[in-house]
Order: sequence, then structure tokens, then C-alpha cells
Amino acid sequence: MDPVIHRLESELARSLHGLVGPQTQLHRQGNAERWNICQIVQHLLLSYTSTVRSLEERVAKGRPTRSRATPSQLFARFFVLGTGVIPVRRDASDITLPPAQAPHPLPTGEVLISSLSSGLADMDEVLSKAERRFHSTPCLAHFAFGPLSIPQWRRFHLVHGRHHIRQILAIRREFGF
Repeated sequence: MDPVIHRLESELARSLHGLVGPQTQLHRQGNAERWNICQIVQHLLLSYTSTVRSLEERVAKGRPTRSRATPSQLFARFFVLGTGVIPVRRDASDITLPPAQAPHPLPTGEVLISSLSSGLADMDEVLSKAERRFHSTPCLAHFAFGPLSIPQWRRFHLVHGRHHIRQILAIRREFGF
């Protein structure tokens, strides 16, 4: 596994370790409009699935994207990938929105860790395949950052994952677990 993806996997596992099912359903500040831990993980998994599906299509076409980044995408890319900070309350793309209903049975932290590990392994495999095909060429466009190379995609997923790890840890602190 690529070191960046492995680091993300380890950090996510540490943030979720030891949680029981009901703890994964608690919303920060009691606000049901904010995602709970399970929804955060579902969002991350949906983002990995979206990346995998899009990269597989790009590899099958055999050529990188032809799209160009807009000035606002270039700025967002520079800021987020450069600083490692995602602005607060940025809306997720529709395809990565988690379901509102809780899964049954309620997943524990260990179940969430296992799901994330599987999703990250799948994504890592496709990222590596795309990197062999496209090298360091920007090959796939992100809705907010425009075309990214595979190293940039890895960096994005690390920054994105850390953004949500901070949310998970804030929920854990709020409820004292």
C-alpha cells in the first residue's frame, strides 16, 4: 500500500478504535443535521468508491482528462493541498452524501475500520494502476480542484480524511469516549 494511503488508514483506525454501535450514531452538539461518526465513515467510503469508479473509467479510455482547471479551482487546490486544511462547512458532492438512516445493526468502530481498510485497499490498487498508466500527468478532474495527478489524489484523500478525523475526535471529546 502506498505510504500516504497507509498513513490515512492508520489515522482513521486510531480515531475509530474502541467505539460501540450507539456511539457511532451520536451527532455533534445534538444537531441531527450534522453527520454522526457512522455517516462520516459512509461519506469517506462513498468518496473512495467515486474515485475508484472514475479512475477505472479514465484508465479504460487510456487517456487523461482533457479538462483544464479554472482559476478558482487552482486557488482551491493550492490552498487545500498546500495547507492541508479544508474550509469548514464545505458542501460535499451529491454522490458522496451518506444516507440519513442508521444502518442495522449499528456498526462498531472495528466494523467501520474494517470497511475503511477495504475501501482504501481498493482505492490504492486503482490509484497505483492509474499511476502506472498516467505517471505524474493530471489524469482525473475533481469537482472542486480540477484535474489532479495521482500523487495529488492521494494527498487530497489524506487531507480530506484528516478533516473528518478531526470531526470524529470532536464527537468523541464532546461525549467523553
